[in-house]
Amino acid sequence: MKRHEFEHAVRAAAAILGTKELLVIGSQALHASSPKKFPKEAERSVEVDIAALDDSDGRKADLLDGSIGEASMFHETFGYYAQGVTAKTAVLPKNWRKRLVRYETAATRPVVAWCLEIHDLWISKAIAGRLKDLEFCAALLKAGAVDPGVLMRRLATVAGLGKEVQNAVAQRIQRQIFSTT
Repeated sequence: MKRHEFEHAVRAAAAILGTKELLVIGSQALHASSPKKFPKEAERSVEVDIAALDDSDGRKADLLDGSIGEASMFHETFGYYAQGVTAKTAVLPKNWRKRLVRYETAATRPVVAWCLEIHDLWISKAIAGRLKDLEFCAALLKAGAVDPGVLMRRLATVAGLGKEVQNAVAQRIQRQIFSTT
């Protein structure tokens, strides 16, 4: 997803929800953390995962899905869409909310998209563990967009994560650390 597409989806989601602040928790949160050109693995997604800040029951996520989600008229028209989610969708490190990155440009004003910080985003994608997530994580490591030491510290703060998953994520980080020496 290109930056202008991301901004369009953010504006549309805010208009549907009647809000000026949103949470972006999926791969497209990268737009707030990196002004550089993204690895191709980071741009190939056609959806932006958007949550309302005050959606504990998921109703606003459902409204987004129905209005501008997958297979909607919005998706058919533009070729990308907003996936309605809640903040609980992603498994995240402790204190992730304190590290959210504000994304506001002339193209989004007056809407602010609060995006996951790049290391928190990486951890959530690595934990999800789908092939596309692992490719995304590997591309960010290879590009030097994330710091392996920060990733290891953040991984250690994820509550309720099973040892098997924690070890798998740690190994992915460590392989990168060892491959650079």
